[in-house]
Amino acid sequence: MTMHRVGLADDQPLFLHGIRAVIDSQPDLEVCWLAANGSDALDAMNSEPADIVLMDIQMPVLDGIAATRQLTQRFPGARVIILTTFDDEDYVMGGLGAGASGFLLKDAEPDTLLEAIRTVAAGDAVISPRATNRIVAKLSSTPEQTVPVSPADRLALDELTERETEVLVAVGRGWTNTEIAERMFISMPTVKTHVGRVLAKTNSRDRVHAALFAYRTGLVERSDLLDS
Repeated sequence: MTMHRVGLADDQPLFLHGIRAVIDSQPDLEVCWLAANGSDALDAMNSEPADIVLMDIQMPVLDGIAATRQLTQRFPGARVIILTTFDDEDYVMGGLGAGASGFLLKDAEPDTLLEAIRTVAAGDAVISPRATNRIVAKLSSTPEQTVPVSPADRLALDELTERETEVLVAVGRGWTNTEIAERMFISMPTVKTHVGRVLAKTNSRDRVHAALFAYRTGLVERSDLLDS
């Protein structure tokens, strides 16, 4: 059994210790440190590196988004799940832009939290299709979307096979692996293989960033989301 080390950063002690109790109850998860702000979280990572960090957004000294940006730069192997009480697109965009691999509301059920940690540890992202669609829809109204596809993105697109492009579009629409398998009539292992290749070829940390790539390059448009 692989043991995943988890770091927790939040300025609310009751919430912090409650989450710790939930995580430490699992045989494959252990909390290696607690931090009351982003600065303390970075210090803790230096002394006790965690595989997954649950990061609150609104903290004193150094907020969660700034801390996430520094943490993912200093510790490329670590993954961050943003925690917040607000389902706000700006928070989601800020966290993902800083390198986070997930976004979770604090009122999530304990089982959802545990599943999220394991999902991110396995290299995937934790953000619902609805949230992904909201992000893409929000981006659709920004002027930046009229900018031509960059040479790097164009090269990445050219590297994709026809099937990989289809999978990327599905990811961009917020489909889960199960939905991709069912709608494309392919096996789950095949889906995972295609998704892995898509992530590698598009230089995406996870499927959320791949979804943003699909939108940025025009593979997914706002009208596509209405049918997702």
